[in-house]
Amino acid sequence: MNEKDKTLLDEIDTSTFKENEAVNVRKNGKAVTRKINDYIDIKTKEDGKGIDIYVKENTLLGIVHIPVIITESGLKDVVYNDFHIGKNSNVVILAGCGIHNDKHKDSRHDGIHRFFIEENANVKYTEKHYAQGAGDGRKILNPYTEINLGKNASMTMDSVQIKGVTSTIRQTKATIEEGATLVIKEKILTSNDQSAKTSFIVDLKGDGASCEVTSRSVATDNSYQEFKSNVTGDKNCYAHVSCDAIIKDDAKVKAVPEIYAKNASANLIHEAYIGKIQGEQLMKLMSLGLSEKQAEEEIIKGFLK
Repeated sequence: MNEKDKTLLDEIDTSTFKENEAVNVRKNGKAVTRKINDYIDIKTKEDGKGIDIYVKENTLLGIVHIPVIITESGLKDVVYNDFHIGKNSNVVILAGCGIHNDKHKDSRHDGIHRFFIEENANVKYTEKHYAQGAGDGRKILNPYTEINLGKNASMTMDSVQIKGVTSTIRQTKATIEEGATLVIKEKILTSNDQSAKTSFIVDLKGDGASCEVTSRSVATDNSYQEFKSNVTGDKNCYAHVSCDAIIKDDAKVKAVPEIYAKNASANLIHEAYIGKIQGEQLMKLMSLGLSEKQAEEEIIKGFLK
């Protein structure tokens, strides 16, 4: 890997990995680095279009890195990754994609991730998206995530779009069984003429199943964002979905909530807020010596923190 590759990796994960961590780095559609250990195995799918990650039962604290980088203009990369998380295991998964495109053709990555999380297992999944490059070729990222949470299992998903992504369609589907918990935190920043569309479809299937989705976004310039959520409660369950957005300039944000209770004991809540940076916030920071632009940047940084 060259310095450009390392710069991309450092934006979405890290370019250095510890000895006891499992690693699979994908560059321009091919695996360039792989490391496994006694409790985490990574295998290439038979068709070569993705990997299977296996975490053994009772793993105390496993760490897996699966970053993707694209530096080839005109490349359309599609990868299918399946995560098989054994009972009673505890694992941290660091994923994401960085694109560098200095030319005129579009560069695109579609990451299809499926999680099969067994009873009492705990997963923390972090996904970062970032793009750079002076070329007018688009930088496109389309993550699709499918989550299957077994009895009393839990998953925390932190999804961040840092900057530079021309367009993205982000889809997440989850099935949550008895006593299982899913927490999703999403943060998105768009600018210029960029667009970002997010869709969450969650089915709470078992008694005591719970879900919390928090989306925070900032849209500036002429960018467009769209947030859709569809939560269904089949049993005695709980869900809270919150969508908060700040818009600036000529940006547009659309929020479409849907909740469906199929049981009288299903407790489902959806909240949405779309607004602008408040004048008093700006004045307070400007009184400390910041310019208006610096004050806006600090407010946005704090909002997406």
